[in-house]
Amino acid sequence: QVQLVESGGGLVQAGGSLKLTCAVNSATSSTNTMGWFRQAPGKEREFVAAINGIGENRKYPDSVKGRFSIDRDNAKKMMYLQMNSLKPEDTAVYYCAVDFDQVIGVSTEEYQYDRWGQGTQVTVSS
Repeated sequence: QVQLVESGGGLVQAGGSLKLTCAVNSATSSTNTMGWFRQAPGKEREFVAAINGIGENRKYPDSVKGRFSIDRDNAKKMMYLQMNSLKPEDTAVYYCAVDFDQVIGVSTEEYQYDRWGQGTQVTVSS
């Protein structure tokens, strides 16, 4: 059973930075594609970043490109999201997820992901 646990959320001023961590609790190693999504109040969950199993391919939507950076450490079973130049519109609950069917490719759609964490709140004040 694979469990994902996010941490690192909090309150930050606009222009600040936060680093989110997703811990993969699994008895086996995981080299599947993983991603970050977020959901703001009253809005649908949206794609934020994804990275393939060996960390060579990454994708971001235009809304965060150049400000957010995704990375992973398979030996530590960790995935990270470095968020810089944060804006109030980045305020949301951030979720990490894993796509059990993908290792090489990078998945960007919510339906492609099979297991989700419980989420961590990120609040950016203006």
